[in-house]
Amino acid sequence: MPNETRRGFLGLMGAGAAFAAFPAHALDTVQASSLVQKSLDEVYAVINSGQPPARMYKEFESIFARYADVDIIARSALGPAARQASPAEFSAYRQAFLGYIGRKYGKRFREFIGSKIEVTGARPVKSFFAVSSVAHLRGRSPMEVEWHVSDKSGKSRYFNIIIEGVNMLASERAEVTAMLARRKGDMAGLTSDLQQAG
Repeated sequence: MPNETRRGFLGLMGAGAAFAAFPAHALDTVQASSLVQKSLDEVYAVINSGQPPARMYKEFESIFARYADVDIIARSALGPAARQASPAEFSAYRQAFLGYIGRKYGKRFREFIGSKIEVTGARPVKSFFAVSSVAHLRGRSPMEVEWHVSDKSGKSRYFNIIIEGVNMLASERAEVTAMLARRKGDMAGLTSDLQQAG
């Protein structure tokens, strides 16, 4: 499968982050699996709703905000620059990043109409839970998708998604880093670019 299609699929699922493991205090395998399943149910409801594209992008953005650890994902995508950004700069960037993800991957929603993903299990891995699933896409071979779930933020959220060994946010981090480099490290410029990208 082409890399672009893989990335589109991963973004559609709500995105994820290449980040260190976090403790999963009261979280268990049932709760972790339920989080992923609820996210998938909402994603597919939007995909098959027949809404105009712009509305679908906003719906996806909302799903991502509810089920993904957006702060961790945004920081991981930004890389070392996240430590140097002021709280106001990071807040503006975070919001722009969320909209960027919603638009970018929302545009690929129609590729997945009629597809199906089933959660097949969950297991503790060090200090988080890995939820496994299988994606059945029309005209394509099934794909293994793994979600990493933690409640480090105080709520159960997924912070990483891996499909067949490919980490979606690794490519997003490369893109965000390149965008920031073009702006010569200017966070306001990056935020402006993200508001228009996707």
